[in-house]
Amino acid sequence: MDYRTRHNGSMRQFIFILFFFVLSTPALAWNAAGHRLAAFIAWQQLSPQTRDAISQALARHPDYQHWEKRAHTDSDVAIFAEASTWPDDIRNDPRFYDEDKEPPTPTQPGLPDTARHKRWHYVDLNGRGKVEAGELDQQIERLSHLLRSTGKNIDISNALPWLEHLVADIHQPLHVGRYGDEGGNPVDIENPFNQRLPVSNVHTYWDDLPGPPWLRGKRLEKIADQLMAHYPAPAQGNVAQWRDESHRLLTQAYPDTNGNRLPTITESFQQRARNIANQRIVDAGYRLGRLLESIFSHGVHVAPARIAP
Repeated sequence: MDYRTRHNGSMRQFIFILFFFVLSTPALAWNAAGHRLAAFIAWQQLSPQTRDAISQALARHPDYQHWEKRAHTDSDVAIFAEASTWPDDIRNDPRFYDEDKEPPTPTQPGLPDTARHKRWHYVDLNGRGKVEAGELDQQIERLSHLLRSTGKNIDISNALPWLEHLVADIHQPLHVGRYGDEGGNPVDIENPFNQRLPVSNVHTYWDDLPGPPWLRGKRLEKIADQLMAHYPAPAQGNVAQWRDESHRLLTQAYPDTNGNRLPTITESFQQRARNIANQRIVDAGYRLGRLLESIFSHGVHVAPARIAP
């Protein structure tokens, strides 16, 4: 989810009132479905040894049992997928605080800090391609280095959900925006293809393209398998290249007004956007899996976790 300030004009107030009782889950980023799909694809790239090490690390996370309950299973791949949404889940969790607005909350067992780290979720570039705001690319590099170098279980179990999440975020074009455009959040659109939310904004539109946020289980696995079968695996590249790929896609991210009151999603735009989103989810999944395999195959040691009954 993009945490930059959203537009608060009269249209947005109307939308909020109209859909307050309709929307069961706020838009995530991608949304929860997009993150779980990328995580499932990443899991397919991992060796049995790396899968076991990651599962042991996630079992040490203080929210492990919450993920298990939400997934309705203790399957390692399902827990891995649930962990990928954790950095968005904490945005309304009272254990955590907004560094820009609130005083720090008390230290929590098993967590290195309780900040929501909103600036980690995006990066904005100026017209010369230089970073002006946000830390998304920096934090992927930092977390990767941390996993390679730390010997602390608390660091490993907490870095993993963040790295899962941020690698997917950097493949969402609206998370690598133009400086000052607020990730497309102020741009209202009409979307006749979404009966649940026919009026929203450009950022929410892209977040929701992968599917409904409650997508899990066999249905999620089937869709992930279909994506891997129909979209090519990417070259690995590096974090800067992932960032720049998303930034270049911004030229295709905004619908035209075509004389309408609001920019409207047409059938051709919907097809093109869905193809872009599907490819970016596949790109994120493969690259995350390869990144984690390269990290854990070089000796990250995770002590076995003791899970309470």
